[in-house]
Amino acid sequence: MPPGAVDDASGVAVSLELARIFAHYKPKSTIVFTAFAGEEQGLLGAQNLAQTYKNASVNLAAMINLDMVGNSKAEDGTTDPHNIRLFCQGTPLTENATTMTSRLSIGGDNDSPARNLGRFIYEVASNVWTEMTVRVIYRLDRYSRGGDHRPFLEAGYTGVRFVQPNEDYTQQHQNVTVRNGKQYGDLTQWLDFEYNTRAAKVVATTMWSLANAPASPTNVGINTTMSDNFSQFKWDAPKGLPVEGYEILYRETIEPHWTNVIDVGNVTWYNLTSATIHKDNVIFGVRSVGKGGYKSPAVLPFPFGCARNC
Repeated sequence: MPPGAVDDASGVAVSLELARIFAHYKPKSTIVFTAFAGEEQGLLGAQNLAQTYKNASVNLAAMINLDMVGNSKAEDGTTDPHNIRLFCQGTPLTENATTMTSRLSIGGDNDSPARNLGRFIYEVASNVWTEMTVRVIYRLDRYSRGGDHRPFLEAGYTGVRFVQPNEDYTQQHQNVTVRNGKQYGDLTQWLDFEYNTRAAKVVATTMWSLANAPASPTNVGINTTMSDNFSQFKWDAPKGLPVEGYEILYRETIEPHWTNVIDVGNVTWYNLTSATIHKDNVIFGVRSVGKGGYKSPAVLPFPFGCARNC
């Protein structure tokens, strides 16, 4: 059996260390640190917890999976020590046919809850302190791989997976052996502890930012009753932590991340009257802003009042 130093003692070590550190502080929301059993046997531990939460109607904002975050070196020896990948599923796995049709009609397939969580993580955790850039990947996972975030997605929750930037397949799922003078196996000698530390900073920043922010607004919509140059939004205030205001975000449809922000105050509707920011040409999102400037992940507005093609 492979020793599992990188896969996934590196992720468990980050969880244990952050649990130790966070125990001295009081985030506004509950943070649960979990090491799952039975991942290689079919995501068994994650399936159990995801279903347990679903059965109990637990309000889970996000599941952050840390699976292989201990080394940046590729099989050819190249390194990428200041990047970490974040895999984010597109269309939600539990979305009903009507909502999915609407999402695809308005070009919202890149604005699922998981991908907007990815944008949130990119925004809060790619910085000088972490010394890392979060590389958001628009996929559920790597080819032919599975991770513990998937059962949470299948249960209707939002889940994403952190993975180191490069692969060395001689160190993954290999028995410890030497062949033709080359060492095989997932050994501690392959761990890059400085990289693992930077990965921990990314995760710490992500979790602290999420845990202290209000929840995302709900029932976010954009009025498409009339063909005009205005964009009228409405949403409901979320439950939980108090909201001090909201922001409308937008970007060109080909842009991966939000590029523009409009502070609209503490309201639950807003009429954008700029003809140059046309709803046909950009992707919008709405997010909550709480005490201390903590912000929620954005939510894609779905059309209301339209008769067709939405």
